[in-house]
Amino acid sequence: MTEFDNVSIVKEANIYFEGQVISHTVKFSDGTIKTLGVMLPGEYEFSTQKKEQMEILNGELDVLLPRQSNWVRIVEGETFDVPATSTFNVRIHQITDYCCSYE
Repeated sequence: MTEFDNVSIVKEANIYFEGQVISHTVKFSDGTIKTLGVMLPGEYEFSTQKKEQMEILNGELDVLLPRQSNWVRIVEGETFDVPATSTFNVRIHQITDYCCSYE
C-alpha cells in the first residue's frame, strides 16, 4: 500500500534524539494508529508500550530486538516486529523512511 485514504494526521511532529528521528501520527477511522517517519544515520534506543511492526519504506538499518544477541540487517521492503513493553535498538546506515503500525 503506497497511500492511506480517509485518515486524520496529527499536525505536531514526534521529534526524538534532537531531531535525528521525526515522525507524524496517522489515525484511522477504526482506531488504528500508525506513524510515518524518517531516521537519520546514527544509533538509537526506543521503548514501546504497544506491539509494533516497523516497515522500512526506503533505507537500511540493523536492529537488535529484545532478548536477542545478534543484530539483524533490515532493508527497503522488509519489516520487523517488536513485542509490547520492550526496548529495542537500531543502527541507521542511511536516511531511512518507515511506517510503524501499533497493536
